[in-house]
Amino acid sequence: MVDEQHRATADAGGDAGHETATSRDAVLEIEGVSVRFGGVAALNDVSLEARAGEVTGLIGPNGAGKTTLFNVVSGLQRPDRGIVRIGGADVTRLGPHRRARQGLARTFQRLELFGTLSAADNVRVGLEARGHRGTGSVDRGPTPHNATATALLERVGVSGVASEPVNALSTGTARLVELARALSIDPRVLLLDEPCSGLDDRETAGLGVLLRALAGEGRAVLLVEHDMELVLEICDVVHVLDFGEIIASGTPSEVRADPIVQAAYLGKAAAPPAGGGLEG
Repeated sequence: MVDEQHRATADAGGDAGHETATSRDAVLEIEGVSVRFGGVAALNDVSLEARAGEVTGLIGPNGAGKTTLFNVVSGLQRPDRGIVRIGGADVTRLGPHRRARQGLARTFQRLELFGTLSAADNVRVGLEARGHRGTGSVDRGPTPHNATATALLERVGVSGVASEPVNALSTGTARLVELARALSIDPRVLLLDEPCSGLDDRETAGLGVLLRALAGEGRAVLLVEHDMELVLEICDVVHVLDFGEIIASGTPSEVRADPIVQAAYLGKAAAPPAGGGLEG
């Protein structure tokens, strides 16, 4: 089971560049965020947090506002109201590049890679932005997992495609390259927008183990994903967004049993069948 694997992996050790997973600090805080597009409320008074050492899930139907919330957090969308904090600092008015310097990294629902560059060169772009040199030296000292592009690609399981152009890769493999690039800045907050899209079952299980390990190094991982089995297995906390509002929050078991969530997903207030999950 992914759940058993990720617990063992997360307990195996940490990265000195981050706080320990036991601190459980709220590294990312979203408070009262609202966004309107004309007369449509894309987000309405949304508040949640992502803690160090935890994987936080954000689920909801298509059009619920999940990607809009990620755009607000990453600085691509200015909220009409509300505050975003990283490490306690208000970053609501900062641009994406300044939030990256605060330790925020993101992957996208639609791949955002340089298609004609190799997988390794895509990761090197992130390394150089962080202040790494091609030799692998780091501006604040080397860390075990992000010293070189090759090491990062190996960590996400795609080192074999390092020299291949990204536009020749499958969607699933390219998503892992994008994750490696996100890790190149050694983030303390990692936003992942549907990272399992295009992955097969084996790759999805492996990604679940990796995300638990990344959280175990002290990162706050915020995950948008439609694979409910994965979300309910690897997340510590799950928030449910529907029509721009948080309708439920809690542990995976609490969210799975919530009749409001069941109604939002299944059209009726009913508990899931034994061994079942939510349909996204």
